[in-house]
Amino acid sequence: MADVHANGTRFNVQVLEPQARAAGGPTLVFVHGLVTDNLSSFYYTLAGPATVAGARVILYDLRGHGRSDRPEDGYTADDGVADLCALLDALGVTEPVHLVGNSYGGVLATRMAVTAPGRVAGLMLIEASCAGPGAAAWFEDMANTLSVTALRLEHDGARDQYAKARQRRMARLVRHVDGLLNRTSLVDDVAAERPLRDDELAAIRCPVLGVYGERSELVGAAAELERHVPDCTIEILPGLAHTVLREATGTLRDILLSWLAEQPIRAEQPVGAEQPVGAEQPVGAEQLIGAEQPVQAAKSPIREGA
Repeated sequence: MADVHANGTRFNVQVLEPQARAAGGPTLVFVHGLVTDNLSSFYYTLAGPATVAGARVILYDLRGHGRSDRPEDGYTADDGVADLCALLDALGVTEPVHLVGNSYGGVLATRMAVTAPGRVAGLMLIEASCAGPGAAAWFEDMANTLSVTALRLEHDGARDQYAKARQRRMARLVRHVDGLLNRTSLVDDVAAERPLRDDELAAIRCPVLGVYGERSELVGAAAELERHVPDCTIEILPGLAHTVLREATGTLRDILLSWLAEQPIRAEQPVGAEQPVGAEQPVGAEQLIGAEQPVQAAKSPIREGA
């Protein structure tokens, strides 16, 4: 676990290095969701298997979340992209990375593929709605839900109730949520967020994998991606709602590793550099999925809100 200062903010970052990374092997950056989420949701699910398979993995707490600093403002999707680009710069990552975004983390990942395409080698979106009327309705619903939660925390004394009951974990979670919703611009920033336009989706040139639960309110986002993104693969998981990461971890792991095995190897070079003809080669299963390599030991992050 390390503190990394980027874009004027201190971020809590975890980097997992495989024992032996193949030349040009993928770097995965996991981007978690909002408010009660943090990097632990990926650390305990997909990050380990991806590292064992030979990928370099980067996890971080978004601003205001987990153990990262909580500035008063800067919670728009564009701010999130600026944070991540600055974080990669601070870590010395110059090659394009694969982004794996869950829920609102997928919104940030997709926005980065649109506004900083040279930094993104591929996108895996888990239960994320990024464009069209469905995304607009989701943003509005999130903002409304967060506003109601903020008001309740401000006036119903939940913080004191949990503290008096000596429920320390819940008291800590309530303090975190209260601070994020009532003492930052996050709610207003989510309310003001705009969905991507169809032409912005169509401009995405990296491979995109979308995974959705069959019963999720966001499953319609899969059709938006298929309709507009040139290189798009969709997986619909039967019987699941907006809980894919938690309830179908094994299936999701297999989907991620299979998808990565199909991605081209990229020669490591500074962002924006010309890619030599023939430099990209598919990553074979024996290079990625079949690699049995232990993850380097790392301290487990505290699961805030688990």
